[in-house]
Amino acid sequence: MRPMELVRTLAALIPTRRPVYLWGQPGIGKSSLVRQAANANNLSLVDVRATLLDPVDLRGLPSVVDGTAVWCPPAFLPKAGKGLLFLDELAQAPPLVQAACLQLTLDRKLGEYELPEGWSVIAAGNRGEDRAGTHRLISPLLNRFVHLDVEVSADDWQAWAVTANVAAEVRAFLRFRPGLLFEFKPESNQRAFPTPRSWSFVSDTLKLTPAELLLPVVAGCVGEGPAAEFVAFLRLFRELPDIDSVLTQPATSPIPREPAVLYALAGALVERCRQGSSPLANFVTYATRLPEEFALLAMRDALALNAKLASLPAVQGWIRDARARGFFTSV
Repeated sequence: MRPMELVRTLAALIPTRRPVYLWGQPGIGKSSLVRQAANANNLSLVDVRATLLDPVDLRGLPSVVDGTAVWCPPAFLPKAGKGLLFLDELAQAPPLVQAACLQLTLDRKLGEYELPEGWSVIAAGNRGEDRAGTHRLISPLLNRFVHLDVEVSADDWQAWAVTANVAAEVRAFLRFRPGLLFEFKPESNQRAFPTPRSWSFVSDTLKLTPAELLLPVVAGCVGEGPAAEFVAFLRLFRELPDIDSVLTQPATSPIPREPAVLYALAGALVERCRQGSSPLANFVTYATRLPEEFALLAMRDALALNAKLASLPAVQGWIRDARARGFFTSV
């Protein structure tokens, strides 16, 4: 299931209070999707890493009250309100921890603790075939969940990345080489490999890493092959025509022909919409002169960042024309 579909599916399942289990390969963003679902539905989120727990950590410690043992639940479990209790890395947890989670999932109780009415349980973990240190989930626990498989989608990741401040260079490169968004080979025992999560690491380190150290740092995030391609693309990105000049004369500035340059240029133009430092009308004039595929990329990302674009007559006309050709189906 694609990430955007998954967020919508979770929105439909949460009101039923049926526990949901998300299965997927390492680094594809399962935890991020649960946070998106919580935010989209105005719900609180309690993120519990099952691998870090002992069974007693969930049930709490006993105390004696009037000669009777009473279990004191841990402070991290929700007490009131509405939200999602997220049991992450559940498949990596030892069986005794899984058994404690079973009671919480099945009965919505654990010892003296009871999950509030407005809370739902969501769990996530890697698949056994990913060789990610998983334990086999006990069958009674498996049978208590609605199971959903999470897929990687380059388009969905781009839609998320443009609003999550992922560096324009990273977004542009993965437009050019979408196959490198995720490349996981469990049999090769790689230390670093490209995933949506590791490309976010690249974005975070990009501005602070000296140029001469960039290749080993990026390789430490996504592996040597993808890092070499990205650094080569980055040189191209940083040698683009002066964007200020392009946006000053949008009707006459030349349009590159090389696809890699066009991907980089579209990403740089969209950043100007985020910054609001150039007239939007000038951006639209130049963006709509790009080849249709690249015009679509630039306009779609810019609309996601700056809703004011949709009110411009030139944008409305471009959208109508693109839809008439079946090329642009949503804003």
